[in-house]
Amino acid sequence: MENLKRRAYDLRRDTLDIIMAGGGGHIGGDMSVMDTLIELYFNQMNISPENREDPDRDYFILSKGHAVEAYYAVLCARGFLDLEDVRARFSRFGSPYIGHPNNKLPGMEMNSGSLGHGLPVAVGLALGNRMSGRDSRTYVVMGDGELAEGSVWEGFMSGHMYGLDTLCAVIDRNRLQISGSTEDVMAQEKLADRVRSFGWHVVNVEDGNDLDALHAAFAEARETKGCPTCLIANTVKGKGSPVMENKAEWHHHVPTVEEYEHIVRDLDAGKEALLNV
Repeated sequence: MENLKRRAYDLRRDTLDIIMAGGGGHIGGDMSVMDTLIELYFNQMNISPENREDPDRDYFILSKGHAVEAYYAVLCARGFLDLEDVRARFSRFGSPYIGHPNNKLPGMEMNSGSLGHGLPVAVGLALGNRMSGRDSRTYVVMGDGELAEGSVWEGFMSGHMYGLDTLCAVIDRNRLQISGSTEDVMAQEKLADRVRSFGWHVVNVEDGNDLDALHAAFAEARETKGCPTCLIANTVKGKGSPVMENKAEWHHHVPTVEEYEHIVRDLDAGKEALLNV
């Protein structure tokens, strides 16, 4: 796990470089969700470049698809994509590496764009796998801002209705969206109680940027039977550098050269601190 914690800093640096090369990206949400993606792809899911066409694999959907730069970085680290190719072509005309997941790329199950569709699709995948006699698990990561979409709550209702205990949803609860605080735009007070009222098992991850905490939460989800599980991962938008952290204006922002250099120093210092523990 310590190696993965250090790698999280490297993958944040890769994400930063992808955004700088492409001239755009949703950097704040990339950094908040990174640890969830790392835990899923390195510790939880039965998915690899070798079995990505196997119907018995696990399935993943990034519903908050604007965090695709972090997704690219993790898929590169797992061998699905080539980092140099992503950096060279991200957000270029005619490139497959666009600003949202593209299911023509290896390892990506669903295109995205408009928010709120990931959970309903994940419900369909989980139900279809069960009807086919598979025990594959299905994971979906949502942003807290997209919880304002009614289709999300239809997904919560359906997941409970069918008792989909192989379905696990993660809410990246960083409390900020493009127009400011989620609590000002569409308040999510008592979120755990709200999701629980739809018949889901809920795990509140107090520090959603802590890989140990995430590891334990996903283990609890795997052990829960009879209903789906939702992890509420309380994260920091822009996690990794005070330049970005908890600042709504970093929802979509390309760092200046000075900001880039400051962020790199912060990421290097964070990694170094782990090496000295």
